[in-house]
Amino acid sequence: MEWTDTHAHLEDGRFSSDLDEVVRRAEEAGVKAILTAGTDLKTSRAAVELAERYGGVWAAVGVHPHEAEKATPEVLAEVEELASHEKVVAVGEVGLDFYRDRSPRESQLTAFRRQVELAGKLDLPLVVHSRGAVREVLDLLKEFRGIRGVLHCFPGGLEEAEEALELGWYVGIGGTLTFPKSALPEVVSALPLEGILLETDSPYLAPVPHRGRRNEPAYLVLVGEKLARIKDTSPQEVALCTTENARKLFGFPPASP
Repeated sequence: MEWTDTHAHLEDGRFSSDLDEVVRRAEEAGVKAILTAGTDLKTSRAAVELAERYGGVWAAVGVHPHEAEKATPEVLAEVEELASHEKVVAVGEVGLDFYRDRSPRESQLTAFRRQVELAGKLDLPLVVHSRGAVREVLDLLKEFRGIRGVLHCFPGGLEEAEEALELGWYVGIGGTLTFPKSALPEVVSALPLEGILLETDSPYLAPVPHRGRRNEPAYLVLVGEKLARIKDTSPQEVALCTTENARKLFGFPPASP
């Protein structure tokens, strides 16, 4: 069984002491591809370096909404340069966060729009963060029909999810699916598997029974098994479909035998 983790942050300092073991555990669990996403220039560079180091790791490069004021033309030019690397498969993590508002909203909107335009220029998909701003994200994306991507750690309800799928986008589902009070089970139960990507957001949002501890890509299997129970299907079917979805969006090659 082959799984794909479409969102992690392996460049996070919490992996600095045992990253080789983290990647090995993922491979042993069947997670054959991991997309690690930068959130600023420093972590985007680190993501590319990790993709060079590990065969099953790929990179997304971009500036997170929390760092929006740093998304100067010079920084975005370097992001564009990093995106030319053969193992960079997306622009991200980009988007809007009106929940924490760590950057002014106008700065967030400007940085997001510029990076959506960059993704279009480079013909790369987007990895989009949306918190407290799913309506604003969807409205902006409607201006750029034809650009595809994933709404990472999907924060909306069924209506927004269906709207995203109608735009040709995917919804990213992670450890919050396993949380007791999560509304996600009701949402995903009504969605086709063909519109879903699995992710961990490691080291954040570890699924039950690891909630509250460091997350890692090997735990993706727990999310997949939960999704299988919700959809009344097998984990094998979930792994097959969501991995194929990831290949369609990001162009991951089949895993080596």
